[in-house]
Amino acid sequence: MAEKELKKCVIVCASPCADSNFIKQNITIDDYVIAADGGMAVLNKAEIIPDLFVGDFDSYRGSIPDGVEIIKLKTHKDDTDSMHCAEVAVERGFNEVCLLGAAGGSLSHTFSNYCVLSFLEEKGVEAVMSDKDVVVRVLSEGVYSFDNLYGHEFSVFPFGCKEVLVSYIGEVEYPADNLILAHNSSLGKSNLFKCDYVKVAVKQGKAIIFVSNKENNQ
Repeated sequence: MAEKELKKCVIVCASPCADSNFIKQNITIDDYVIAADGGMAVLNKAEIIPDLFVGDFDSYRGSIPDGVEIIKLKTHKDDTDSMHCAEVAVERGFNEVCLLGAAGGSLSHTFSNYCVLSFLEEKGVEAVMSDKDVVVRVLSEGVYSFDNLYGHEFSVFPFGCKEVLVSYIGEVEYPADNLILAHNSSLGKSNLFKCDYVKVAVKQGKAIIFVSNKENNQ
């Protein structure tokens, strides 16, 4: 179990686009922080010491502060460092996980972190991937609330399936009731929250939702 009271686990990855100020603003003293290999350099810039370092030291060769737990991985492994971090978070009982510094740079790394979100969701963990521009979440069948986001753009697509059936409950720019979003269509792109209390109902399949961190002023 984590030494801190189980609250939220933050996994910091090694995106070259990671904003140290954003990282600093989105980690609290109560969070359990895991550095995913090169994410240690991101945390160094943000002047944050993690609770745990997980990695094979292929993208970080600096020192680790005293008191930080280390899980050293093999260089040749099947999963990414961030996936191993997610597995540790699940094993240690966290039910809320946030990935920071996980988007940008290599497109394949970014997409692999969407897969990490899907893994966490399937384990019953509320997981998001966030940067200064967007918050990403994978949604299985169920109803999800998106509050206080009036004027923010969002996009919904199927993830890991041929199609997803969705409804939007509450006022949005393009209403949907039992809308089929297919894997070979961009229909779910660029909608807009038109009130502060909207729910997204996933009735069949699995979805990935991208929510802008900035209000659309147009």
